[in-house]
Amino acid sequence: MKKVLLLLFVAITTISFSQESITEGVVFSKQTMSTDNAQIQSQLAMIGDILTTTYFKGNKTRSETSNMMTGSSFSIMDNDSKQMLIAMNNQIGKKYAVNSMEPSEEDLKNITIAKGDETKNVLGYDCQEYNIEVNKDGVIVKMDVYTTDKLSAISQQSTMLGAELNGYPLYMTMDMNQSGMNLTVTHEVTEIKKESVSDDKFDMTPPEGYEKTDKLQGM
Repeated sequence: MKKVLLLLFVAITTISFSQESITEGVVFSKQTMSTDNAQIQSQLAMIGDILTTTYFKGNKTRSETSNMMTGSSFSIMDNDSKQMLIAMNNQIGKKYAVNSMEPSEEDLKNITIAKGDETKNVLGYDCQEYNIEVNKDGVIVKMDVYTTDKLSAISQQSTMLGAELNGYPLYMTMDMNQSGMNLTVTHEVTEIKKESVSDDKFDMTPPEGYEKTDKLQGM
């Protein structure tokens, strides 16, 4: 009986910790891609999971992504200045761009957001569903997003979609059809740590050796 009560206490304590608001820490996530095209699927399998480490502190967030096949990138978002620095190092070279975090009215015209009826528990956080449709360059992307308002971290999805998307996504799927090929991208947070983060992580100075560009590939 004592063991059962102890396990119950640990479970309740873990849930209580997970539900508290966190303004400083680190988030680990993975992104996987799949398609019904067998040839492309074999290439995606070679890429494997794309892993991202996100540092956040107050109104600032830094995300770092690295993959042997796709290269590395990082982004820094400052919610005070509403500026975002993005840098990529891949087959096209080392490039960076500084953009506004606020979406343009033209971009918002191509986006519809509806609060869903479902919730999902991810790592102890109760997440609200949002159904989103983005029409970009003739390609329709349908997104099923589950967010929590317990993290102060900023996501690129939130900056792109505007104020209607409330919270930080802990689980998300994106479905699209391009040139007759169906593609699904799944993004999932795998771990959240409450810990101190150095202010140096959020230095908006462009990285040395990178060339400035107005538009990065894929953005």
